[in-house]
Amino acid sequence: MLTRETLTGPWAGLPVAWTEGNRFDEATYRADVASCCKAGVPGVYTGGTSGEFYAMEIDEFKAVTQATVEECRSHGKPAMIGCTSTYTLGVAKRAAYAASAGADAIQVALPYWMEIGDAQVVPFFKEVAAAGGELPLSIYETTRAKRVLTLDQHRRIKDEVPCYLMVKANEQTIGCTPEGCRALSAFVNVFVSEHEFGSLGRLGARGSCSSVVYWNPRVILAMWRHVERRDWASVDAGCERIIKLFDYLNAAFGQRDFTDTGFDRLGGVASGFLKCGLRSRGPYPAPAAADAEQLRDWYRANFPEMLIA
Repeated sequence: MLTRETLTGPWAGLPVAWTEGNRFDEATYRADVASCCKAGVPGVYTGGTSGEFYAMEIDEFKAVTQATVEECRSHGKPAMIGCTSTYTLGVAKRAAYAASAGADAIQVALPYWMEIGDAQVVPFFKEVAAAGGELPLSIYETTRAKRVLTLDQHRRIKDEVPCYLMVKANEQTIGCTPEGCRALSAFVNVFVSEHEFGSLGRLGARGSCSSVVYWNPRVILAMWRHVERRDWASVDAGCERIIKLFDYLNAAFGQRDFTDTGFDRLGGVASGFLKCGLRSRGPYPAPAAADAEQLRDWYRANFPEMLIA
């Protein structure tokens, strides 16, 4: 059972591999999961934005869940399953399936089509946690859900849902502020973006639902070891390089309407680590092979450590 002591570090939130016929490419996806596990990531999770939970049928959710749990288990790594949906029953069914499949944790965002009211927040997480058999719970907090939680709401969720262990804090949510990260870290683990390992790691952040870890695990796992040793000079130097990379991606591709999964496929395919390919599901555009080659050239000139030898 995962605890606050073990649910830490840069977990890999992998994209899903799709065939040319737009079906789940299970063999390729399993190979990417296995590669992450062999590289030493603390765990693998599914169903984030890069994992395209919003573009997946329920039978595909089940197939991805089963493949992830089986591959992680065979390599001695935990699997966290994203169960977000637009309504409570949809989330609860996914959480129950994840538990039955042997998942080690679930991750859930608030329903995102219509904003839910204050009175519904805690009951929503209680119902989802119960459906998941009280598996360790991560809250995926994002403004895409049309509302963010207050510190008091996080505390009340923790009081009512003891299995709430981690929050994936995204931009403009409380966990991404210095004061909020410090306060939340008193009772749940705060996961932040890789470029915030320095600023928020000092204040208690315990990991990341990472994409860059599968662009090159060696780079991000080394950064995390510096965080654990509190070698802040080395962490800050690594964060500066990640910020420079993000700035380049925004400048070079920011007008192309790529979503998270587009950027994350691009970063991992260009480095040579991911085998899932660049294809994502419409209507959201995917990068092209020429884009991956352009980023590969930038890696060579500016960040050669990101390339897989």
